[in-house]
Order: sequence, then C-alpha cells, then structure tokens
Amino acid sequence: MDDDSPHLRGALIVFEGIDGTGKSTQIELLARYLRACGKDVVTSFEPTRGPWGMKVRQAAMAGERLSIEEEIACLLQDRREHVRDLIEPSLEAGKWVLLDRYYLSMMAYQGATGANVELIREWNEEFATIPDVAIWLDIPIDMALERMNARGNGQDAFENEPFLQACSRIYSDMEMPWLHRVEADGCINTTQSRVREIIRQELGV
Repeated sequence: MDDDSPHLRGALIVFEGIDGTGKSTQIELLARYLRACGKDVVTSFEPTRGPWGMKVRQAAMAGERLSIEEEIACLLQDRREHVRDLIEPSLEAGKWVLLDRYYLSMMAYQGATGANVELIREWNEEFATIPDVAIWLDIPIDMALERMNARGNGQDAFENEPFLQACSRIYSDMEMPWLHRVEADGCINTTQSRVREIIRQELGV
C-alpha cells in the first residue's frame, strides 16, 4: 500500500553568540546526538562561502570593514541564496538544519555598528525562514577574547571588546519566543546538556 501521508518538514536550529562561545563545537555535538536519534541532519554557517558572504569575510579578516550599507546588502543577498538553495530545500525534505549564525547575528553585529536593529529584523523576516529554536550561547567578553586569542588566527575587524560588548547587549535585548539563552562559560558537556534540554522541551527529541 502506498504511503500518501505528507512528508514531515524538518526543523531549523540556529546557534548565535559572539565569536569564541563554542558554537561550532556545540553544533557538532548536537548533530551527533540528533543523528543517533534518527534525524537526517545538515549543518551550515553564515556568512556562507558564496561570493556575497566571502566579500564580508575577506574584508573582516583583513582587519577592515565594508561600509555598513554594503555589509547589509551583501549579507542579505548571501542569506537569500542560502535560504533558497540549502535551508528551505533541506527542511522540505524533512532534514534538520543546524546553523552557525543566522539573521540574529546581523541584528547584533550590524546593529552594534549603528544600523537599526528592528529594520534589520524586518528585512530578513520578509524572506528568511523563522527558526524553530535559536540558542544564544552567552559567555563573558573577556573569556571570548581569551578563547579567540588562543586559536592563534589573529583578530578580525569585529573582535574587540567594546564592539563585542555592544553585540552582547543587543542579543540580551532580543525577545523572540524561540530564542533561548544558554550560559556557555562552563565545560563543553555541561553546555551541551543545557542545549539538549531545550531541544527536548521545544522539539521533543
């Protein structure tokens, strides 16, 4: 007998926070857990390595910034392509998508540069898929900078204390029912336990 039941849509889980909070590590651990639970998991990140995302990345790694208008234009175009080419097709296929940064990062980082935070949210939510869950990994700024320095890659144009303090303040002011703050200054496994508890509560896994 043919199965005519509709294919279940996947879930979009976003990890947010300043650099050095351990987003990529927590995504890797959660992906492993979800796959063990039988989920088909896709991981990705923003800005992507497409042409628009790389324009922002390369400027930042050179210790420079594009103009705020150009940054916003590039990031919006990068996200449009990401939603169209990877995020939505994966969700429609029933996959669980885990993202390292999404439009909340744009609200925090470009907002800390002086752009209107609510306008950024509006521009994104005109086309960007709303997350099922967003996890804000929160750690003290000095700890984040210490971790970044320990990586030995040098600091990019976004990685200075006053700027990161401004980003953290914007994150702390965000109010979305699907956004959850997780203290991430303890051990990796403790943070992952907190993340999984939120996923269990919100998505039943």
